Amino acid sequence: MTQETSSNRVIWEAESVYPDLCEQLREGLKDIVDPEIGLNVIQLGLIRDLKVEPDNAIMKMILTTPFCPYGSELLEMTRQKAETILSRPTSIDLGMEVWDFSMMEDGLGNDWGLY
Repeated sequence: MTQETSSNRVIWEAESVYPDLCEQLREGLKDIVDPEIGLNVIQLGLIRDLKVEPDNAIMKMILTTPFCPYGSELLEMTRQKAETILSRPTSIDLGMEVWDFSMMEDGLGNDWGLY
């Protein structure tokens, strides 16, 4: 189960066992940028959970909108990057959680003029 800290940083299930690996993944996924918004998947809070097992990993990811024209591309780029960093086959479960501005890293929602 994921939690959010006061800084809107989602705590992944895998962080209790693989904290260093999770930090490497967070850093690496900052390269995956939503081309319409110009922010990366970590800043947007799109990676909702990560489970790491000896032979594979499963990420839970959401999109900013169900009709995101770059959705499939973002999912595949994220999966490939995670697989490289985690050094194991990685799959993505597309979550049905509805994204909103409060999921963004602290301070970023303010730039949108909505808070």
